[in-house]
Amino acid sequence: MIIVIVLIGAMVAVASVFIVQPFRAFDDMKRRAELVEAADSALMLMTREVRAALPNSVRVRVDGGRVALEFIPTVAGGRYRAYVDGSGNGDILDFSQSDDGFDVMGEFDLPAAGGPEVVVYNLTASGSDGNAYLGDNRASLDAAASNATYVSLVAPHHFPFASPDQRFQVVTAPVAYVCDPAGGELQRVEGYGFLGNPFTASGALAARYVAGCQFDYDPGAGTRNGLVSARLTLSDAGETVSLLQQVHVLNTP
Repeated sequence: MIIVIVLIGAMVAVASVFIVQPFRAFDDMKRRAELVEAADSALMLMTREVRAALPNSVRVRVDGGRVALEFIPTVAGGRYRAYVDGSGNGDILDFSQSDDGFDVMGEFDLPAAGGPEVVVYNLTASGSDGNAYLGDNRASLDAAASNATYVSLVAPHHFPFASPDQRFQVVTAPVAYVCDPAGGELQRVEGYGFLGNPFTASGALAARYVAGCQFDYDPGAGTRNGLVSARLTLSDAGETVSLLQQVHVLNTP
């Protein structure tokens, strides 16, 4: 009986090597696939939003071990009237003084989002002139008094620079993807305002198991196309995946 018990134990030990390992391999593969899917979903969400960012509004902010990719989303846009028509009619956007509205050349989709702002010729996310974050080229849109062919502003505003292509964009408040490796999370943060700090606001969870993030932004030159590079590293139970996503940003204001 003792010999039988010993033999059975030996057979179980040998068999477990061949039975347990495939189950462990399956669990590891499943965990890696889940991490890849989570990282890819977060990066695709970021990519989709960054592509629609206001020209020259993307920037990277750092706070200790946390890093944030911040931008100003656009929800609509068009071309403003710069000259009156042949009969002398038309409401132009006057850059020589404060103006409270202008005609739209063609039509544009009036946004339904609350608190939209009109931006003209955004040039930088860090300088003092032509910076929508600071607000010199940004004014609040009066949605009730505006329509598809006319933009009315809540209050008269003196825009500092005219756009060479007579472009204007309608934007909402900034959005930031805040990566906190110490907390293991990537959050999408909004509602903190144009001059607010995304690191002090709470947001919606975009990814868990975050072990590291790297956000880089090259504003480009010449063609004015920028390049955003985002690397997201997720780790869980000994499994680690790292994905890199790059997206071109059209910076023609």
